[in-house]
Amino acid sequence: MKPNEQELQEEQDILDAFEAGALKPVDNPEAMKLAHQQAAGNTFKKDARLNIRLSSRTLRALQKMALAEGIPYQTMIASVLHKYAEGRLVPSDNETRE
Repeated sequence: MKPNEQELQEEQDILDAFEAGALKPVDNPEAMKLAHQQAAGNTFKKDARLNIRLSSRTLRALQKMALAEGIPYQTMIASVLHKYAEGRLVPSDNETRE
């Protein structure tokens, strides 16, 4: 999926901090890495199943979108649902709101 404006700004802020020498190394990088890996694993653990019926037209559209992003369509659908559940899914500028 393409990064949104907030993600691009966060990346720019990190790059600016790096170039300014404001970033400092952590004391125990391996422990920090392990902690982050465990948190990511827990966040995205797939421990529930969902069966859903969609129109074939909708499924084809989702599959085309996923193909354009270079990810499996089920992964993309799960990502969209996750973002919606977290309140982070927002309409794009070209979508009309009802």
